[in-house]
Amino acid sequence: MAYTRPIAAGALAFRAADLVWPPAPIEKQIILKQTLALALERRGYSSLTPVQEAVSDPALAGVDLLVSAQTGSGKTVGFGLAIADTILGAEDKFAPAATPLALVIAPTRELAMQVKRELAWLYGEAGAVMASCVGGMDMRDERRALDRGAHIVVATPGRLRDHIMRGSIDLSDLRAVVLDEADEMLDLGFREDLEFILGESPDERQTLLFSATVPPAIAGLAKSYQRDAQRISTVAEKSQHSDIEYQAMSVAARDDENAIINVLRYFESPNAIVFCNTRAMVNRLLSRLSNRGFSVVALSGELSQAERSHALQAMRDGRARVCVATDVAARGIDLPNLDLVVHAELPNSHETLLHRSGRTGRAGRKGVSALVVPPKSTRKAERLLKMAKLTATWDTAPSAEMIKERDGERMLADPAWSEAPAASEEPMVAKLAEEFSSQQLAAAYLRLWNAGRSAPEELSAANAKPEPRAPFGPSTWFSLDTGRDKGADPRRLLPMLCRAGDITKSDIGAIRIQQDESFAEIREAQVAGFLKSMGSEMVLDDGTKVTQLASPPNLPAGRPGGRPSGPGKSGPGKSGPGKSGGYQGKREGGPREGGYKDKKPYGGDKGGDKPRGERSGGDRFERPERKERSERPRHKAAAPREPNAVVSEVSPRSKPAAKPATKQAAKPAAKAESKPSYRAGAGDPGKSWRKEGGKPGAKRSGPKGPPPPKGKASSKKNRARTAEAKAAKGGGAKPRRPKA
Repeated sequence: MAYTRPIAAGALAFRAADLVWPPAPIEKQIILKQTLALALERRGYSSLTPVQEAVSDPALAGVDLLVSAQTGSGKTVGFGLAIADTILGAEDKFAPAATPLALVIAPTRELAMQVKRELAWLYGEAGAVMASCVGGMDMRDERRALDRGAHIVVATPGRLRDHIMRGSIDLSDLRAVVLDEADEMLDLGFREDLEFILGESPDERQTLLFSATVPPAIAGLAKSYQRDAQRISTVAEKSQHSDIEYQAMSVAARDDENAIINVLRYFESPNAIVFCNTRAMVNRLLSRLSNRGFSVVALSGELSQAERSHALQAMRDGRARVCVATDVAARGIDLPNLDLVVHAELPNSHETLLHRSGRTGRAGRKGVSALVVPPKSTRKAERLLKMAKLTATWDTAPSAEMIKERDGERMLADPAWSEAPAASEEPMVAKLAEEFSSQQLAAAYLRLWNAGRSAPEELSAANAKPEPRAPFGPSTWFSLDTGRDKGADPRRLLPMLCRAGDITKSDIGAIRIQQDESFAEIREAQVAGFLKSMGSEMVLDDGTKVTQLASPPNLPAGRPGGRPSGPGKSGPGKSGPGKSGGYQGKREGGPREGGYKDKKPYGGDKGGDKPRGERSGGDRFERPERKERSERPRHKAAAPREPNAVVSEVSPRSKPAAKPATKQAAKPAAKAESKPSYRAGAGDPGKSWRKEGGKPGAKRSGPKGPPPPKGKASSKKNRARTAEAKAAKGGGAKPRRPKA
């Protein structure tokens, strides 16, 4: 699509013979502002994308739009062209900046800053003043920029709402509002903020909603806040991401991270992005890829704005080639030469899959979207692809042989082979050709080529089941003078034993941590080399003394940590070559007798089952017989318990007999009868050991069992107890008051 400059018109015109939207049988001309056309020309645009053509239709000037198009289709430039007539009017340039004329809202900080950069060059010739209001930036600087005046403001929902509530921004002259990636903003919970912002905006405005997908929530928002909105859906949306090749790679359950390394090595993309579902997975892959020699950065919500900006800048200037990111942090990000997207973890929706994959294949470039699919996620991957209406090629992840073959092809295709040596290089070239043969030079070049690349991983078959662990074999035990009391840990002892004894972790069997010492099992074939490397001192890096044992240690049966499992369960256990008295992981001799295979579930006939303590193998012992209650030792001898408290009618506050009587003593006893209470020793059944200082271990003179509940004095049980207490004292006699 070429553009021409008409003689009579004062603006550049883009002439299209075959427009995608709307279909037109005759030639149609798109008239743009002269400043915008000049900016596009300087940026290298020779044609517009379908979505840019659609929104630039003169018939849609000033009309509310609901636009859906695939990611990477140029929506940012599209809504910049769509609002041009609204904010510029009949002029080609802006007047001096005052209150904002256009407001663009994006879900993330990175996307907002990216939109700001795109609109800055698009409206640069028109003299636009840009401002941003995003989280993570200094709010005072943003307020000063707004006070100086701005034509277009790009913001995130939360920070923009703060400015509105503080009175930092004046929306009275607002002419256009654009919601970019509106579906993502609703997914992130910004609906309330968006409704508040749109409610504060003038009613007479142009509202544009741009999104890759239009779920029902977006349609409802458009119906509430747009007037007679025109729905634009480009033809490219019907066949999502035609420039992206989807590959679903089946991998074994334990090879998912190794498969990611092989995918990155196989494609060797200038820029690649690896998507994860959680921040923890981002940090894990960041460490793994960094240790393998990849130049990698991370992009997640826990990073500060400065760290995220530095990470993106490193990807843009080539200092980093791999970015590990979460979905939200990388939403809408446009990185140059991003040819590969790897889904380390499958997304939770097909919309997220489309947005992830849309980071590549942008602006007509080709790209690859690779899904790493372990066996348990196969059905989920098929469902996501079907819902997204995508067709993927199913295959296994690249193997080590495939990567080596691809490296050879890239090495032979290097343009350095066809370039003649420069004059400054000729002396060294002649010297190398004189001193070394062609075979030596080729071998040295191959080693140097492979030195700067991470070695590929050996992958198991996708449907391979984990092999059972082979027996450790004959072994020798060593003791270490550190235990649980000194913080001994197998994860710390294992590398120290490997370094000090010059052995690998496969040469070490069981490690048993006891309270004051530990034991390690080493393969018998490696014992001689272990002793030689340890030397005569037999000391580890931290000063732990190592001693060879003549026989396996006598460890208590039960848990690997060496804790006793209870009385009667400690003993010699199994001893012999390659065996320890601790937990062996797998029982020899088949399943236990009387175990689950012999029992009938849920109360079947258990007559033929053995008691709980009888097990095969001798590592468990019978439970000791339960002694009779009278034979059990008591915890502590103590004074006999007093009888439990009962309810009785007594004087609430009677004074000691030693003191002289007062006027209160002559009061009628009827008042004393009005408030029954608990009193130790007031009834025959027993006294309260809780109130009289009794101890739980003491004998009771009354009936067994806990003291009765207090409750209300008028309850049926308490009235019965009161009657029993009266009868025990001889009828209905009332307690006598002490005489003076």
